[in-house]
Amino acid sequence: MFGEIREAPRFPLLVKLLDCREKLSLQVHPPVRVANSLGGESKTEAWFIAHAAPDAELYLGLQKPIARETFEAALPSGRAAELVQRLRVKTGDAFLIPSGRMHAIGEGNLIVEVQENSDTTYRVFDWNRVDEAGQPRQLHIKQALRCIDFTDCSPAPIAANNESIISHDLFSIDRWQIDSGRELAPPGTFAISCCLSGELECGGSLFRAGEFFLLPAKAANRVVRNVGSSSELLRITVPE
Repeated sequence: MFGEIREAPRFPLLVKLLDCREKLSLQVHPPVRVANSLGGESKTEAWFIAHAAPDAELYLGLQKPIARETFEAALPSGRAAELVQRLRVKTGDAFLIPSGRMHAIGEGNLIVEVQENSDTTYRVFDWNRVDEAGQPRQLHIKQALRCIDFTDCSPAPIAANNESIISHDLFSIDRWQIDSGRELAPPGTFAISCCLSGELECGGSLFRAGEFFLLPAKAANRVVRNVGSSSELLRITVPE
């Protein structure tokens, strides 16, 4: 199914569709240099904004470099959000979130997330929210403070290079307009696709906007076609 991918303890990717109806916690994933010491795994991820409400925002990095102690001092008073960069986003924007970059997703974002196959997340701030019993959500402040890159400031959307949105050593993400038949991946390699608009046909199956499909490495029929008017997809692959 996956062909000859590089050696890994498990399949290297997770691909998700995130429908954020409310603001998520401010969090960080551990860099390699500290992940093992914390008993976790490093994680770098990418976001493609499949749809954004008019006032949708992301929270990425810091507004300016600060000392760890300055950020830590702002947490008990609930002022940590004032130090984080807020970005207005629009449909079609893409971002890389390397491990160590503090981040959160605001409400009104529908995101295709591509990430390393890891599940280590440390929440550092939850916007002073409490549950029905008046209790705050569990946080991981000590771990998060060891992971955050306090020099990471003002990250911006990634500028696409023609069809290539993100080219990273962990994964590649391309955005294709499908007007006629096109081979999705060379023989012997796999590709994961998300239909963004219109309707697609591949391998005898139909896919509509929001649906994902995996083209196996050994599939004989490797051509994707639009059904009706022009369609659009994201293609996710692992570099050789």
